Amino acid sequence: MFSKYKKGDQGSPELKSIPGGQAKSRPVSQPASSSTAVEVKRRNVSRNPGQVQAADKERKRKERLGEIKLELHKRLLDNLNLGALDTASESDLRAEIVSISGEALDEMGVVLNREERQTLNQDLYDEVTGLGPLEPLLKDDTVNDILVNGPQQVFVERAGRLELTDTTFKDERHLLRIIDKIVSAVGRRVDESNPYVDARLGDGSRFNAMVPPIAVDGSLVSIRKFKKEKLAIDDLVNFGAFTEEMAAYLQAAVATRLNVIVSGGTGSGKTTTLNALSSFIDNDERILTIEDTAELQLQQTHVGRMESRPPNVEGKGAVTQRDCLRNALRMRPDRIIVGETRGEEVIDMLQAMNTGHDGSMTTIHANSARDGVSRLENMIAMAGIEMPIKAVRSQISSAVNLIVQASRLQDGSRRMVSITEVTGMEGEVISMQEVFRYQRVGLTPDNKIIGHFTATGVRSHYSERFRMWGYDLPAAIFEPFAAE
Repeated sequence: MFSKYKKGDQGSPELKSIPGGQAKSRPVSQPASSSTAVEVKRRNVSRNPGQVQAADKERKRKERLGEIKLELHKRLLDNLNLGALDTASESDLRAEIVSISGEALDEMGVVLNREERQTLNQDLYDEVTGLGPLEPLLKDDTVNDILVNGPQQVFVERAGRLELTDTTFKDERHLLRIIDKIVSAVGRRVDESNPYVDARLGDGSRFNAMVPPIAVDGSLVSIRKFKKEKLAIDDLVNFGAFTEEMAAYLQAAVATRLNVIVSGGTGSGKTTTLNALSSFIDNDERILTIEDTAELQLQQTHVGRMESRPPNVEGKGAVTQRDCLRNALRMRPDRIIVGETRGEEVIDMLQAMNTGHDGSMTTIHANSARDGVSRLENMIAMAGIEMPIKAVRSQISSAVNLIVQASRLQDGSRRMVSITEVTGMEGEVISMQEVFRYQRVGLTPDNKIIGHFTATGVRSHYSERFRMWGYDLPAAIFEPFAAE
């Protein structure tokens, strides 16, 4: 035993009252809900007796290990000196957990094989230092999103596809304990009076949770994992997100300080695209980023990062994106990048684009470039500013130069499906022209989308601007072409 990690010998009444071997004769707990049991029975109808017996044996084994893990976790909390864990090395802590769990298993009269002991000790280590059952999924680099629908259902997204995992929580209390562990680490709370929370994990992953009574069938958790390696433009071209010609055009657009909006749905790759576009910004420029949850990974030398803050327990102390944006205008930025514009901060963002902060960028939720303009109009209206529609559209047309539309297609692939220029006003209508698009052709037998990128044949409205800044793009990149 490592005495510096173990509490004194005062013990716990609950611990001493459990005689050796008692845990072994406990009745096996029933599944979390009757609906789960019915579902298992229905699945077993179509199997032969051998398969049913094997599945039932595996289920009972998992339930038994779950009961043992729960009891061992209680003993760890009783025995470990939690105050010393912050300074403990990983090897020391693992050794202490192995020692305590070994003693507890001997007291309980439980015999496990080597593989089961290793799995149990790893699960206990994750419970003490990490996020319990979610920890292996967070370490899996193939997982992009983790989606928890109550304690018995955990989905992950791999390569754009959702799949159900065999990861489960013991019960709703176990899931709530993990949620509370995450939000308390960043100074936030979630309970019946404040049933939803948005936070950021230690590695930068975005975390959102909603708990009962708002979540009807158990707490809902979504984790958008933080990419440790930033995808560059070349990577996205290699992945087929867009073409080299589109990349050359986007480089010219960003370098010549056009104001860019990246539009798309949830999970379409807006932030990834924004990160990639920011790589074209020169190192000599001062950039300020404003986000609700810090996700941008800019590589420039002169970057100031800001993150909004929700209200505290008393409902005070909130700092909104609009507050950050207003303050940013006083900090001499060359460019302002807003992670996502979704509310009244749109007014200040458009003002910044119109008043000397050329080259600013942001993202919005919209299904097309024209829908993106409508979203901007709606957000201005929601901000409570009464302006004639023509004045609103004039403000948008003079502020926004380029709308890049990202989309996640039905086969899970992400594509830059459209690049559209805003060219001005025609009467009371904002004039726009599409320069590049993704042309869908059909589907393969395994439901993969067949398509290709093409120019529309329209020469860029900003060609002269590009030439004056030293980016004389060849006319050939604006000529349409068919698939190879």
